[in-house]
Amino acid sequence: MTDANPLIMVALSGGVDSATTAWLLKQRGERIAAMFMKNWEEDDPDSGCTAEEDAADARGVAELLGIDFHGRNFALEYWEDVFEQFLAELAAGRTPNPDILCNREIKFKAFAEHARDLGARYVATGHYARRRDNPDGSVSLLKGVDPGKDQTYFLYALTQEQLQIALFPLGELEKPEVRRLAAQAALPVAKKKDSTGICFIGERNFDNFIARYLKAEPGDICTSSGQVIGRHKGLIHYTLGQRKGLEIGGLRDFPEAPWFVAHKDLEGNRLFVVQDGQHPLLLSSRLEAGDLNWISGQAPDAGQRLTAKVRYRQPDQGCIIESVTDDSLELVFDQHQRAVTPGQSVVMYDGDECLGGGIIRSCDAPLPEALINSTNQQST
Repeated sequence: MTDANPLIMVALSGGVDSATTAWLLKQRGERIAAMFMKNWEEDDPDSGCTAEEDAADARGVAELLGIDFHGRNFALEYWEDVFEQFLAELAAGRTPNPDILCNREIKFKAFAEHARDLGARYVATGHYARRRDNPDGSVSLLKGVDPGKDQTYFLYALTQEQLQIALFPLGELEKPEVRRLAAQAALPVAKKKDSTGICFIGERNFDNFIARYLKAEPGDICTSSGQVIGRHKGLIHYTLGQRKGLEIGGLRDFPEAPWFVAHKDLEGNRLFVVQDGQHPLLLSSRLEAGDLNWISGQAPDAGQRLTAKVRYRQPDQGCIIESVTDDSLELVFDQHQRAVTPGQSVVMYDGDECLGGGIIRSCDAPLPEALINSTNQQST
């Protein structure tokens, strides 16, 4: 840090992680303030979105620590820069991850701009990740030491400029230690349950919530051969590999085994399902991704052996970059991957360093038999 004691703005969410982040910085003698982000206007008292409660908890932590507290409403920015894209991706048949976009557009952009206006040089969050300051002045993003909590998957879209001002005090800690420190410091949120999911959905039924914004077109649920075995509520409500919520079972001539979503036929509005979580239709060994971001500003080389994740908390998967351009990445995995899902992100690693990644566009999972036959018939 260049300043003797620069101001650090802590993104105080009302949870134990961000509260412990603030406490740790205060213990180190850093000059800190706190800001609470409201990203969603609560229009449903039964939503489970706890913004008001979280804001009160955040304020309580700030008062306990004796630091300035600021509140900012980013609901408009969230709607325009995150939620509208989330809806567009769903409507296009993909499965988006709004948390990744929220980090890039809200926490490390809108929040950072307001923090800068208040005199802060750095922003600190409760993410489980680490930064490494390199001799050339660049910053690298490293995994958090707690493998079960590492959150670099959600941070891969940050730019070098954004990472330069980002601090992650929890990166060297494991979750149980964070809880212990919070209790030791008598933080009022020490025993607060971790939040899960997306605030704008909260505890509500996802399907009912999405139906407010997107029109779903019901259609047939089919086996790979094209046999109709049920009706779906609209393809926007399903994702590859999904098991729950299909409402099919006990079908005559089929074994009593769970069904899994294997393919979404957008043109025919059909949902193809299989009765094996490792069915060939769910497996792929290569993918293509776009909307790329490389944290260092430079893409890795074609032919380079790295690891990748196609979903959060997935163990690192060995792979080789087959080709990479400014807007396209093609890679081949050492082993078949299950339910590689368009709209989700593939994130690349070199050891503990998160290099960046992109949005999955396609993979080489085979098509259902019914679609192959249909294509063959049309070509003859």
